[in-house]
Amino acid sequence: MKINKILIGIDDSTYAHNAAAYGFDIAHTYRAAVGLVHIIEPAVFPPDANDSLVGMPMGTMGIDQSELIDIQSRQSSSLIDNIKKEYAGELEVTSFTDFNITADGILSCAKQFNADLIVLGTHSRTGLDRFFMGSVAENVVRHSTIPVLVVPFIA
Repeated sequence: MKINKILIGIDDSTYAHNAAAYGFDIAHTYRAAVGLVHIIEPAVFPPDANDSLVGMPMGTMGIDQSELIDIQSRQSSSLIDNIKKEYAGELEVTSFTDFNITADGILSCAKQFNADLIVLGTHSRTGLDRFFMGSVAENVVRHSTIPVLVVPFIA
């Protein structure tokens, strides 16, 4: 099997940073192109989101939704740039920022990038946390048509 393109899913967690180190190590070994993807799950606010107790907007703290999207996009670009600076070296890196459900966004970007491998970190949630939060890595593994490397975080 030849690995030409590796998609690495990142967020601002230690788990994703650890997975990025593994993904870039594999990319350097195979001289593969890397796609870095950061998914921003869209925040949905009702049209009238005022808190009836204090009369202030809930959730956005008065920030306009387009301004919130702009802030999230800048944070995503910064995160991707920092990972590139730390690990990319001379590798070709394509950046993806998508507003989507995380697992769906990763799978969509993998298809768009024509990736041969997806690398993800895992938060290692169990019990109720996993029940309520779900597992992005598990969802990607279940629905991916290409191999997925899930990198556990060991402290």
